[in-house]
Amino acid sequence: MSVAEIIREIKALPQVERCKVIEELYELSGQDIPESFKEGMEDIRAGRVVDMETALFKPYPGDKA
Repeated sequence: MSVAEIIREIKALPQVERCKVIEELYELSGQDIPESFKEGMEDIRAGRVVDMETALFKPYPGDKA
């Protein structure tokens, strides 16, 4: 399997599964994973995320206009 095929397979995964792949790759590379990265991955797994368009252009539900 080529690198291009592997990347295509990873891109086809659901977001949570892609996060698992990324975490495993960091482990394999021997690099320390920053705690903030781990927290972000946990937020994704738990569904505590919004898409960028919503984050940038829609008011936060708790904000008073």
